[in-house]
Amino acid sequence: MGGLRKLTVSFVVPGPCGVAVRDRLKHLTPQDEMVLRAVGAHQGALASGDLKARCADGLEHGADTWAARKRELTGVSSSRIAGAITKATHDQWALARRCQAAHIQKLAAGIKMLRHRLSLPVGEPGTRRAAGGYRSKNEWFRKSRRLAALEDRHDAAVADWQAGQVRVVRGGRRLLNTRHHLAQAGLTEEQWRDRWEAERWFIAADGESGKRFGNETIRVTPDGEVSVRLPVPLVHLVNAKHGRYVLTARIAFAHRGVEWADRIEANRAVAYRIHLDTERGRWYLTASWQRPVVQTIPLKTARARGMIGVDTNADHFAAYRLDRHGNPIGEPHRFPYDLSGTAGHRDAQIRHALTRLINWARRVGVAAIGIEDLDFTTEKTREKHGRRKGFRQLISGIPTGKLKARLVSMAAEYGLSIVAVDPAYTSQWGAQHWQEPLATPHRIMSRHDAAGIAIGRRALGHPIRRRTAPPPHDRSDRAGHRTVQAGPGARGREGTRPPATDRPPGGPSPSGKRKRGTSASKTVRDAPSTQQWVQDSLMHTG
Repeated sequence: MGGLRKLTVSFVVPGPCGVAVRDRLKHLTPQDEMVLRAVGAHQGALASGDLKARCADGLEHGADTWAARKRELTGVSSSRIAGAITKATHDQWALARRCQAAHIQKLAAGIKMLRHRLSLPVGEPGTRRAAGGYRSKNEWFRKSRRLAALEDRHDAAVADWQAGQVRVVRGGRRLLNTRHHLAQAGLTEEQWRDRWEAERWFIAADGESGKRFGNETIRVTPDGEVSVRLPVPLVHLVNAKHGRYVLTARIAFAHRGVEWADRIEANRAVAYRIHLDTERGRWYLTASWQRPVVQTIPLKTARARGMIGVDTNADHFAAYRLDRHGNPIGEPHRFPYDLSGTAGHRDAQIRHALTRLINWARRVGVAAIGIEDLDFTTEKTREKHGRRKGFRQLISGIPTGKLKARLVSMAAEYGLSIVAVDPAYTSQWGAQHWQEPLATPHRIMSRHDAAGIAIGRRALGHPIRRRTAPPPHDRSDRAGHRTVQAGPGARGREGTRPPATDRPPGGPSPSGKRKRGTSASKTVRDAPSTQQWVQDSLMHTG
């Protein structure tokens, strides 16, 4: 066991702290669309200029520079719009900063792996825990050149990090690069231009508690009327009082509509964002608000009614129900999904599979779901699995981050907790201890089903291994208990159990009479022993 890494402690994942709902803006007039496009283009240009100024400040940013930028934007928009733009700018800069740190760590990991493999002789075989040398001198030479390239990238990234310089593309770098591959993307230049401009628009407003209906810039009334406070250069487009433009569309949130209505009627903060889906030609409005931080239940409470262990795979969830002692109950369950196609299709598949998983958990009455705390960042590098391109594509296709976030938010709506466990050795030990014993002619146990049991047992705080063999001395358990299945205070725990009869072994029946007479023994036995569970001695023949 000395070569195994130390496992992290299981924990209950905190619940979601925010809510977002969306509805379509239907029956917009051409005038409405023209106004929305003008507002988005104007405020988008302001956001681009503010982001440029923030990136130029770098590490020299402070409260004074922030206030100066906000004052500059207020003159061409409004105080609230300027506050929303500067806040979005800071969030975008901070995200780019975190991505830059992750990029540096990834480059450092690749450099370390390359240096290790280049230091080994050509053809040196690898082990299960460490990669070996390269297969040929040609591959060794090409990898040495890649090492030099990665070192240059790492030095440049570290220099940018120390200088506080980040590179951000409003609208997305992927969409920007699509401009050079229009035929492959199936877009014309005009279609790409429409999508690019729509992604760079800014029609959003932060909520403000105490103001009418929770937002002063984009206001939605309880009956669904949507109005927008126009910036100063566009006041000639207003059609209502106080510089507002009222849209002809009406909003009715089908999901969480009651919760949203309660907030706006109490004048509590609700943030709104209006955006255009250029592929469908539809306008949408997204409402979001914060929730109070919910105290997660203790881990002991989450384990009280058993657990469902879930093994995440490239095409399905493998789930198994366990009682609080870690014993598998019933049959394995599998919830398939398809991660091919568009991002919307993949997201719908994950959501549908998680919905069926949560509904099953509610039917069986458990309080928590155990899942692996997966992170494939180190497994996606070319340096570690360079030739295994199919394996790299497989693990890259599993949406671990999005999966955990969506499962936590969906489970919280039904009162279910999520217990995250260390993913180390769950597939290996699950197959070793549970796959073959639970397989029957009518039950096919896969490696993934056994991994679900291992995950559930780890979430419950039990070891993964099954019951061990009897002690070597005799059946009195002199060498100690045979298992670690349940705690010493649990009823029905393992150990020597008396027979299920209405009287103690060797004692008379409750009536004091024998139900039948004793029959003569046909074999010669030794005198009965006074000890229980003593094995007969072996007979030796001369």
